Amino acid sequence: MRAIQLSRFGGPDVLDIVAVPKPEPKAGEVLVRVHAAGVNFFEVLMRADRYAVTPQLPMIPGVEAAGIVEALGQGVDASLLGTRVAAPLFASSRPFGGYAEYVTIDASLAVPLPDSLSFENATALMVQGLTALYLSRQSPPAGRSVLVAAAAGGVGSLLVQLAKRAGASRVIAAAGSKAKLDLTLSLGADAAVDYSRTDWPARVREAADCGGVDIVYDIVGGPTTAAALDALSPRGELVFAALGRYALGALELEKMIGQNQSLRGFALLPLLLPNALRTSLSELFDLVAGGQLKVTRGGRFPLDQASQAHRLLEERGATGKVVLIP
Repeated sequence: MRAIQLSRFGGPDVLDIVAVPKPEPKAGEVLVRVHAAGVNFFEVLMRADRYAVTPQLPMIPGVEAAGIVEALGQGVDASLLGTRVAAPLFASSRPFGGYAEYVTIDASLAVPLPDSLSFENATALMVQGLTALYLSRQSPPAGRSVLVAAAAGGVGSLLVQLAKRAGASRVIAAAGSKAKLDLTLSLGADAAVDYSRTDWPARVREAADCGGVDIVYDIVGGPTTAAALDALSPRGELVFAALGRYALGALELEKMIGQNQSLRGFALLPLLLPNALRTSLSELFDLVAGGQLKVTRGGRFPLDQASQAHRLLEERGATGKVVLIP
């Protein structure tokens, strides 16, 4: 089968298309013919060895895929053969391998897809959908004003909608271009602020209409974090979900203490117990299939153009989910 292999760290061009043996499902596993594989920004960082965790090379990147079950390992229910499923590889014992024509995964982790849900949309609801859902659960927005950073991206575009559904009093979206700002407003944001402007925290405070927002969902990190603190109200909560992109120093932390503000970390994987994973994914799938949640497409690329997909994300050119089509 064809797959994308990372054999050395570097720019997008280090992603090579290679021929590797098709995997065989072991006992308790299913073989999935991949129809869409998700591409995530943290994979861009990982490719350049700028992520919090350095992977062992060589490797086939990709932590999420969706497709059709083509073969069963010993002991797997025969009714799964031919079913359309999501393969959340990130929750399995072999968390990579999605940039390929086939993947294997434990049958208990393969989540059936509604007939009306496309494979491409399913990929958007795994890492990014679950991140948005669990952020809204860990720091509930009901009755509170919230700021969503990178609100036109894969996580942000879903979080804007989920925060509104959860009863946020005001959702303010931050993005870096007019097109992205318009997108967030179309998804239900109450206000949108261009965070390429130096005065953007002041604009957030003005949009919040109360001196600052109650919650900042920070999925960007870096300099954005310190700037977002200027938009956070006293006793507000900064939820940090940008693993490996820390930029808070002693001065920022002292300021937070003086304002009675709180800093809350967020990491998705420790929250994903198997039963909760299946239930949460099914919930997201049903919301999209029922038209209550919209997935924003950020671009689709053939498998052998994985480097172009990475380049698009690296240059912040995508809105919504970027996928590979083997």
